Amino acid sequence: MGDQCSTKLPIPGKRNILITSALPYVNNVPHLGNIIGCVLSADVFARYCRLRGYNAIYICGTDEYGTATETKAMEENCSPQEICDKYHAIHRKVYEWFNISFDKFGRTSTPQQTEVCQSIFKKLLENNWLSENTMQQLYCDTCKRFLADRFVEGTCPTPGCFYDSARGDQCEKCGKLLNPTELKEPRCKICQNTPRIRDTNHLFLELPLLKDRLEEYIKSMSVAGGWSQNAIQATNAWLKEGLRQRCITRDLKWGVPVPHEKFQDKVFYVWFDAPIGYVSITACYTPEWERWWKNPENVELFQFMGKDNVPFHTVMFPSTLLGTGEDWTLMKTISVTEYLNYESGKFSKSKGIGVFGTDAEDTDIPVEVWRYYLLTNRPEVSDTLFTWADLQSKLNSELLNNLGNFINRVLSFIAKPTGSGYGSVIPDAPGAESHPLTATLAEKVGKYVEQYVEAMEKVKLKQGLKIAMGISSEGNAYLQESQFWKLYKEDQLLCSIVMRTSAGLVYLLACLLEPFMPSFSLRVLKQLNMPSEVSLCDEKGDVARATKPWEYLPAGHKIGAPEPLFNELKDDKVETYRQKFAGSQADRKEKAEAEAKKLADQLKNTKVTEQNGKKQGQKKSEGKPKSEGKTKASVEAEINISRLDIRVGLITKVQKHPDADSLYVEEIDVGEGVPRTVVSGLVKYIPLEEMQNRKVCVLCNLKPATMRGIKSQAMVLAASDSDHTKVELVDPPKSAPVGERVKFPGYEGVPDDVLNPKKKVWETVQVDLRTDAELGARYKDVPFTTSAGVCTVKSIAGGSIR
Repeated sequence: MGDQCSTKLPIPGKRNILITSALPYVNNVPHLGNIIGCVLSADVFARYCRLRGYNAIYICGTDEYGTATETKAMEENCSPQEICDKYHAIHRKVYEWFNISFDKFGRTSTPQQTEVCQSIFKKLLENNWLSENTMQQLYCDTCKRFLADRFVEGTCPTPGCFYDSARGDQCEKCGKLLNPTELKEPRCKICQNTPRIRDTNHLFLELPLLKDRLEEYIKSMSVAGGWSQNAIQATNAWLKEGLRQRCITRDLKWGVPVPHEKFQDKVFYVWFDAPIGYVSITACYTPEWERWWKNPENVELFQFMGKDNVPFHTVMFPSTLLGTGEDWTLMKTISVTEYLNYESGKFSKSKGIGVFGTDAEDTDIPVEVWRYYLLTNRPEVSDTLFTWADLQSKLNSELLNNLGNFINRVLSFIAKPTGSGYGSVIPDAPGAESHPLTATLAEKVGKYVEQYVEAMEKVKLKQGLKIAMGISSEGNAYLQESQFWKLYKEDQLLCSIVMRTSAGLVYLLACLLEPFMPSFSLRVLKQLNMPSEVSLCDEKGDVARATKPWEYLPAGHKIGAPEPLFNELKDDKVETYRQKFAGSQADRKEKAEAEAKKLADQLKNTKVTEQNGKKQGQKKSEGKPKSEGKTKASVEAEINISRLDIRVGLITKVQKHPDADSLYVEEIDVGEGVPRTVVSGLVKYIPLEEMQNRKVCVLCNLKPATMRGIKSQAMVLAASDSDHTKVELVDPPKSAPVGERVKFPGYEGVPDDVLNPKKKVWETVQVDLRTDAELGARYKDVPFTTSAGVCTVKSIAGGSIR
């Protein structure tokens, strides 16, 4: 992710685009449905805008005020601010992993939010768009406070339901929307006492009075901005029902204070202040935020969200801004998604059902595959379904066999030595326009790119992705029809035309797919040895060069080393994921704890049996000298994994050994304040960039050894396959604390200060260090365990760890 470095402001004469995605609520971890519904979709459009050379910024952040935060804080026994800090960091980390390119990812609990929110409120008050009204609300005498919806529980009044833990806003059992005063036998969620009904004054936004202005805005902008059909339907449903006054204050502590002497004990309702968060986060991005938000002549506002958020963005927020009488940049285009469902049910944050952002990172499925699958499955016009089998099918057939296969065939052939290929140099292609097969392809590609641009301009992202993948299919067909492998021997000139054209298509695909899979594009550009910055058009914004794909890469250009871009996802792995993510997060946690307890009990029993066996052995040896009674077996039984000091380490610096081509020299933080120097023979197995800033398992109590003049103070653990052709690091979970000792349930004990080489402690234990079929790292049958979960490898099952 990374908030973009240089601050951008609107540029006269350029296309200036302001992009927002619905602010994710801060009290939980986002799931895949949330991610595709707003931040990922907006990211694709923002990246496309930059690809076209538009002056675009993408603003988002966590929505932090309101009842749900106060409730979560009570559940976790901490302050609302602490909850916000904790979950803001989790959200930021998830979006970073998903490569979301915010220009600013902020939050609503800032002084800027208070300032902008109160200033809008004061304008509405001055312009007489606000009114005071009395409401009946439940009041708790014990807590001395009015109770917001979620602070009340009671029995659902719906006939046939009568669920006794219904919330004040909704019954989870029957789904009926409620008012707290409707509950039977209500109780305060904080102290469990019975609240009473009391009158309380609140402020209301007079939406009926703003109706004409609002309808005029909706009528013109829904056409000009090409609003999606689901957005128009949801908006019209609100208008048809008739606009009503909308309460904008709440009896809460956690929120933006209402700057009015009669309402000093209240805060703004979260749905009044949350959309204002777009403005305040932009104010955190630049003090000149008004050049974006009060500049409707020069700035287009595009907003992305799920369907449940629509009325707040097409009715509430525009009404609020119109009511100030100021010249605000109002939303031009709204892009709305339906729901992404999970396997057989719905994704649910509250119930913990589905795959969450943190889960995606813990699988070994690369981020570009997650992004591709979510975007091909984007629920644009109706709900769609996430299934593991579908993800497997799309990865194996579309990414691996279509896209990856085309790129690898082209680059591998060019990389072959002269005599069987082009020695990694792009050949010249004179007369490409007059080669019929190439000319036909070029015409098709030009049309595809025009269609891609048209779809992306209308924010039809799924269609844009499908068109780009179509170019890859055309490329594969072109290679087959040209039979380039024969041409190389029979007609070198024609073969050069085909290969330079195909290499140009590879570059074009890296450009077109950058908004969807930026990490994939970077890898392709590296293999092409081209700059990482790509542009789809020339200085005038013209995309016509796509009709001459052979001109994308200059003749004589030397490419980098081709490598496969995708790996097959196999059936057994899919089944593992399906079972791992079945049920709710709570079910999974309970299952994992039960398995860990069962394992610990088994090991405990094993140890007791061993101890009994040892005692019997000692009885038999009575009367003999001590040295004779202490059999070899009993000495070996004392050598186990508890003698090893294995810790979670973080590689803070890595470089190649100055005197050995096969060795890396790393500096690794193992929680001691000063990093340890470690020398590892991993150069031919793991690229340098994959070693940087990586968490690893480190054996810290081996006797230091000097390797080619540099003393190695520890050893990084890695797994290798049976013939030692493949080596992978043992990975602790991403969130495992640096310096934490890796544990082995059932083998407790203090590790040796330094392992005695003469007693061969390490050599004895190492024999039982393996990876299992699920890619877990194990000592015998016990997993390498940290407080954040077990340690794993990327793909080597049944490997040896050393």
